[in-house]
Amino acid sequence: MTKTNQQLLSAALRLRRDQTDAERALWASLRSRQPDGVKFRRQQPIGAYIVDFVSFEHRLIIEVDGGQHDEAPVRTSDSARTAWRFPRSPTRPGPPPSEVS
Repeated sequence: MTKTNQQLLSAALRLRRDQTDAERALWASLRSRQPDGVKFRRQQPIGAYIVDFVSFEHRLIIEVDGGQHDEAPVRTSDSARTAWRFPRSPTRPGPPPSEVS
C-alpha cells in the first residue's frame, strides 16, 4: 500500500520534530546554506519515501541511519528504499548503521 502525500507530509513533520541526536548535529551544520552556500532540506518526501537531508541543486541525498536500522523489519524497508534510490548500485553506500552514533 502506498502512502498518500498527506501521510508522507505528516510523517515528515513528525520526523523533523523527533530528530535523532545524529540528525540534529548534522542539521546544525547543513542549515542556512552553511556548507558553501548549498541549500539542504531535511525530512523531505521524495517518491514514496522520506529522506533525511537533500540538496536538490546538487542531486545529493544524505541518510543518517542509526542503530534502529539494524533491526530486521527496518533493514527490509531500507533495502527497498535503497534499491529505489540507487537502481544500479550493487551495495548500500556509506558506513553500516552500527557505525553511526
